[in-house]
Amino acid sequence: MPKIKGKNVYQFKIILKGSKPPVWRRILISEDSTFWDLHVAIQDAMGWADYHLHEFSVINHTTQDWEFIAVPHAEDFRPVIDETKEKIADWLGTKVKQCNYIYDFGDGWDHTVLFEKTIPADEKKSYPICVKGKMACPPEDCGGIWGYREICDGTHEAQEEYSFFDPFDFSIEKIEFDNPKKRLKDYLESQDY
Repeated sequence: MPKIKGKNVYQFKIILKGSKPPVWRRILISEDSTFWDLHVAIQDAMGWADYHLHEFSVINHTTQDWEFIAVPHAEDFRPVIDETKEKIADWLGTKVKQCNYIYDFGDGWDHTVLFEKTIPADEKKSYPICVKGKMACPPEDCGGIWGYREICDGTHEAQEEYSFFDPFDFSIEKIEFDNPKKRLKDYLESQDY
């Protein structure tokens, strides 16, 4: 990962809504990061595969309206703000303390992204980093939070397929953060932009 440019980092807690016990991660990310950078950090920290669409929704502190921040697509049914150009520091921090992040509109993995604090960057570290978390990320395409609950209680219709899954298997040491610029390049090439 490239070294940070900003003097500060933001601490966020990402919580998968409806998960019990809660699936969550605490990450540190440079204050000069874009929403795309935050998306990649969430994907990597949570353990998602990043092959579904996603979107942030955040309150505009000036208008008090919800704004939607994502990579624009021809299929968008409402206006979205291009996440590759929007800095998180322009939206989150002192006035707005949280946003929503949804991944995979079919399964509907809905997350709260809670701004916790700003701290000075350690110039010896590369960001983002995950500093804490609990519970394993649910398997992709398992039917959303309801499918995840069924896997955990052993009643999922494809339970044998998920016999490998241990919801308590989480380790910060296994998290590797990808380069968001490379991920964006690969993504745009796959979409024929």
